[in-house]
Amino acid sequence: MRVVIATCSVDYSGRLDAHLPLATRLLMVKADGSVLVHSDGGSYKPLNWMSPPCRLVVEEAEGPDAEHGVREVWTVQNTKTDDRLVVRIHEIVADHSAELGVDPGLVKDGVEAHLQKLLAEQIDLLGPGHQLVRREYPTAIGPVDIMAKDPSGVSVAVEIKRRGDIDGVEQLTRYLELLNRDPLLAPVRGVFAAQEIKPQARVLATDRDIRCVVLDYDAMRGLDDVESRLF
Repeated sequence: MRVVIATCSVDYSGRLDAHLPLATRLLMVKADGSVLVHSDGGSYKPLNWMSPPCRLVVEEAEGPDAEHGVREVWTVQNTKTDDRLVVRIHEIVADHSAELGVDPGLVKDGVEAHLQKLLAEQIDLLGPGHQLVRREYPTAIGPVDIMAKDPSGVSVAVEIKRRGDIDGVEQLTRYLELLNRDPLLAPVRGVFAAQEIKPQARVLATDRDIRCVVLDYDAMRGLDDVESRLF
């Protein structure tokens, strides 16, 4: 990973056009090819970014750019679409690179791990006719909680959370982008499963054609006595 703090402006073109005026920002270049532009605020979300597959080209500024104080021009081009991110760097404050190695992935808490085990055993909770392929399906960016097949044989990637928020949807989106590049798996559909799904996460999942499933932990453990309910 390369981490650069620089005074820069950023222009994005593609499905829409966006401009970030000159300011000091954090630029992250990850080993998977993604490039992210962060400010000192906004929590985890970058101001703009380019997800792989993409190609980064760094060139010395020339012509009008050089005349306006630009030192380097970073061009990040998506290799499958016309989406492009252009970063014009005026000054580099810090520049550091490090090899992070293979990440073991997020370690689930006890409830999430148990939910995964129970859902694998009760895969029909995803719908009649679903079949389990395996738990912890490996990918280059971490394991998918559950890989299954729907009744028509289409692959289904399931991300399981105790409380489902936007981060979980983003995580599943990254898995789906990667899995759908594999011709032996594609198309791969997504299911976001949790005990509780926040409204914002549900809206984002629906927008990305990801199905949401609410899990009843007590019922899955056999602790929910349906006959004792008032309604």
